[in-house]
Amino acid sequence: MASRRSLRETSMICLYQYLLLKSDVRIILEDLCGCDLKDIDPFILDAVIECLENKEAYVAIIEKHLKNWEYSRLGYIEQAILLLATHEIDSGKTDKAVAINEAIELAKKYCDDESYKFINGVLDNL
Repeated sequence: MASRRSLRETSMICLYQYLLLKSDVRIILEDLCGCDLKDIDPFILDAVIECLENKEAYVAIIEKHLKNWEYSRLGYIEQAILLLATHEIDSGKTDKAVAINEAIELAKKYCDDESYKFINGVLDNL
């Protein structure tokens, strides 16, 4: 069984690919996970589908806390991390501190050197 951290990372990568490629999310999920949709871990399915179903609401929440920035100007990786963390916080499925910490770790791994500070600042104010 995969760790929650690796499931979260896979969810973020799927969101990133969706934002970048504008492709069918089912195909992205199957390609990324290497299995049929029915065999994908429910954590990943729920996170990705709920993020996309609620994307407009999550973007509105995020934009309220962007200072001198627009969501659309953020990189796709930053967008994916913020969407996933906002979903986790909003849904109550993950403690806010844990969701922020996990988002920071993803940003440190995938984003520019200072992006994690930006992501921390936005999420901390949600």
